[in-house]
Amino acid sequence: MKIRYILSLVAIVAATTDSFAQYSQDALRFSTTQTGSTSRIKAIGNANVAIGGDLTSISGNPAGLGFFTKSEFSITPEYDMFKSKATYLGNTMTDKKNTGNLSHAGVVFYNRLSRPKGADLTKGWLSVNYGFSFSRTNDFYENSTYGGTNPNSTITDYYADIANFTNQLGLPDWAISQKLIDVYKIDPDGSDTDPNNLEYRSNVDFAERGVVQTNVITRTGGQSEFNLAIGGNYSNKLYIGGSLGMTSIRYNSTIAFTEEGDISLADNEPSRQFASVFTQNQVTRGTGVNAKLGIIYKPVEAVRLGFNFTTPTWYTMEDSYSEGLTTNISGRGQSRNGEVYPLQYNLRTPLKVAGGLAVFIKQFGFITGDVEYVDYSSANLSSNIDYDASEDNTNIKTLYKGAVNARVGAEARLSSIAYLRGGYNIMGNPMKEFGSSIKTASGGVGFRTGNYSIDATYTHSTGSRTDFAYDLGNMSPSAVLKRSNDNVYLTVAYRF
Repeated sequence: MKIRYILSLVAIVAATTDSFAQYSQDALRFSTTQTGSTSRIKAIGNANVAIGGDLTSISGNPAGLGFFTKSEFSITPEYDMFKSKATYLGNTMTDKKNTGNLSHAGVVFYNRLSRPKGADLTKGWLSVNYGFSFSRTNDFYENSTYGGTNPNSTITDYYADIANFTNQLGLPDWAISQKLIDVYKIDPDGSDTDPNNLEYRSNVDFAERGVVQTNVITRTGGQSEFNLAIGGNYSNKLYIGGSLGMTSIRYNSTIAFTEEGDISLADNEPSRQFASVFTQNQVTRGTGVNAKLGIIYKPVEAVRLGFNFTTPTWYTMEDSYSEGLTTNISGRGQSRNGEVYPLQYNLRTPLKVAGGLAVFIKQFGFITGDVEYVDYSSANLSSNIDYDASEDNTNIKTLYKGAVNARVGAEARLSSIAYLRGGYNIMGNPMKEFGSSIKTASGGVGFRTGNYSIDATYTHSTGSRTDFAYDLGNMSPSAVLKRSNDNVYLTVAYRF
């Protein structure tokens, strides 16, 4: 497996040594999932561990299935509006992307247990309910663009470093053949007569007006989960449940880094104009499996305590990465090179542990909160005959850390059919340096009449990350990307 040279690295990965394979990044990307949920639960900050009685329980805390006293079906589409604001070399650019998806769909079947005639119908095992659901747990949709005039460095310096300090084929050879870099004597004044004392350097002449750089990032896809769950009710006090999850990953990424400026091909020739584009395309598919175990206990009627344990997800991954370099030099024409690097590997994401509390205020509503812990440094990639995962696993342990996710929310009953909801969610920063937490504010309304209900929710999420355009150690140019997502969810449900 050839080393893949990754532009637009998350900053902390770009700061590592000489391996630019991004599997450690993918391990993090595919581990930062959130519970797929209905519009009602989205509105209360996605807090679901202690609530119960919502179809989110199938994909969240399966103990909540024990609260159902009727069968129910619901479907939740969503509309996502993504925006990015990037600052690079003092220049600011914005981009956006709008998409629609199926966020959640589920059904639960109420199964009241038969009891002997005359038995107390409020004691013992009262019901065991079954359900299955589809939920979207991660979105990769992104359009981000940053660029500016760089007076200090060029990406061809990066190509030269690769040629000087590694034995890799591919990108450095393309840069040489396309005249972006060339071999020079280390001692240009001629005092060193050793013919082997040579090094590769950039041919780009940026001393007068710098080089104009633009990086365009386009990503699509997401993660989803299909859950089969069971939950039981014991004496209306203790609720226990478990579920089996079958997960899938669909991730597509295209990155195009363009550089334009002047280039000198010989000492006695004037500079020429050039434009060069380094492109990277990644297509990743994966399937996995996990399990959940949950408990909800009511010490008193108004209080619910919840606990949920989610095993690691074990994935089988298929990855196809391709890169290409295309250069146009005035008076010389166009040169183009490219290569495709396929790989299969296994990924284990971290386990999750969550606890929750809900307090009900008679018929007026409730307040709830969850705390979840995820140790992202415990993610693991498996080596095989084509891939040595040791360096990526070292990066995972060195660069990532445990994080706490916190969710709070409340629901108020406005009338016999109308409900008002609000919530807040913080997804902790999984990186030891750089990165940021993701903060989400949410609000919504719901209406229930007879066996029908409809719920609408709006969420606003913000976060940021630092990207290095290319790696030149302390001279690496970086961009700060501020991102926001505005989502609208609508759930329609029917009880039967």
